[in-house]
Amino acid sequence: MRPTREQEELRSALRSLLTEHQGCDAYAPLTAQVGAAGLAVPEEYGGAGGGARDVQVLMEELGRCLSPLPCLGSSVLTAGALLVSGDEEACGRLLPALADGSAVGSLAWAEQGSWEQEAVRAEAVPGPGGGRHLITGAKEHVLDWKDVDVLLVAARTAHGVSLFEVAPEAAGVRREAVVTMDQTRAQARWLLDGAEGRLLGTDGDGGRYLERVRDLACTALAAEQVGAAERCLELTVEYAGNRVQFGRPIGSFQAVKHRLADAYVLVESARSAALGAAFAADEDPGALPRAAAVAKSVCSEAFSAVAGEMIQLHGGIGITWEHDAHRYFKRAHGAGELLGPPALHRARLAADLGLAAR
Repeated sequence: MRPTREQEELRSALRSLLTEHQGCDAYAPLTAQVGAAGLAVPEEYGGAGGGARDVQVLMEELGRCLSPLPCLGSSVLTAGALLVSGDEEACGRLLPALADGSAVGSLAWAEQGSWEQEAVRAEAVPGPGGGRHLITGAKEHVLDWKDVDVLLVAARTAHGVSLFEVAPEAAGVRREAVVTMDQTRAQARWLLDGAEGRLLGTDGDGGRYLERVRDLACTALAAEQVGAAERCLELTVEYAGNRVQFGRPIGSFQAVKHRLADAYVLVESARSAALGAAFAADEDPGALPRAAAVAKSVCSEAFSAVAGEMIQLHGGIGITWEHDAHRYFKRAHGAGELLGPPALHRARLAADLGLAAR
């Protein structure tokens, strides 16, 4: 599972641009120069026509620098949901702008802290005149950006969970920013009160769309966690080689060596799990649900452990506000809960294996 030459070139270009442009200012050059927002969007809709492995390269690099860019929420969740819905009219109308970065999208899905489709309580009822629905409900943990142009909402109709396009500025739509532990990834709460929505795909098939999109998002998020954990380890190894205690670098002490070695094993194990999910998404979609559940569980726990070791091995400076260690630790916590905690994905995996065994 070695990266292609094109993927290595993509990684180099992304790292260079992310080093040159900091924070939110990086989105325009990334989308304009390397097409970051449309890597997995088909060429017919203005994208690069790549796959999950290309997205994995992007997400690893974004994770390394704790980038606040909206790629997970817009390029993976929103664009992915449009593609999975099979709604050609909506794809043709919305995807080109999402792919070139001139528009940013959000998928409003979670309720009561859960991404399970059973938790969807937002209600969509047919509106006057037909062809439209009126949606009422509250959506939590929606990945946020300063300007949202495309809003997709999961809501329940008489036929089951369905997916709708809702204008962000429409009547009955309100967005509330929320305070999160991880301040590098903004989230919002969306409140809908009779907001008009256009059905995407087939009424009642939204649950199937969301399951597929969650697997793709877990795969992308796992790659981000690997990139961030790898950077944590790099910074810690560098510090252990420079910090002198009792007349020698602390990295020369056997106990510190063991802890760094254990962290290295965690990073590489997580990388394997994330790679497995990305290859499944591209080559064996039937295996993706299991591979994505494994990747999200393994990578969440690995990142949390390595970020914790980063703080411990840095000592006093690791708990200061000025050092980046706390930012990685907070991202590890937030990413671990996003799209469901590791225990949830292990339960998904166990249930799937149980069904397969019967």
